[in-house]
Amino acid sequence: MELNNLLSGPPETLLPVDPAAAELADGAAPADVAAKYPTSSLAWAVLAEGALADGRTIEGYAYARTGYHRALDLLRRNGWKGHGPVPWEHEPNRGFLRALAALGKAAALIDEKDEAERCATFLRDSSPAAADALR
Repeated sequence: MELNNLLSGPPETLLPVDPAAAELADGAAPADVAAKYPTSSLAWAVLAEGALADGRTIEGYAYARTGYHRALDLLRRNGWKGHGPVPWEHEPNRGFLRALAALGKAAALIDEKDEAERCATFLRDSSPAAADALR
């Protein structure tokens, strides 16, 4: 008989390697990578971060929202049930976490307080390490 620890919570979700990550690491243009891999949350997160850094808030928001929704689809396909840890330490999870952080930052910039707070809470609940790293 197998006993389950009812206090342990849901298991970690570990996403598969994102093929866009290698191209981005090699210096490929994020827009080209997103066009080649439109399901890559990492490519969209990089676009969002760049737009926000350049003061293009609405573009950053749109890129972040796209990356966030692409990541939710991937999370669900990999066993995520709507909650539970998505560890920052597992590199393929970083696209989701970065898109979520960028979405929260962009939402705050356009005074979407509820969404900014929801994103901050979701990020911290998914990965405290990501919440700290992506402040």
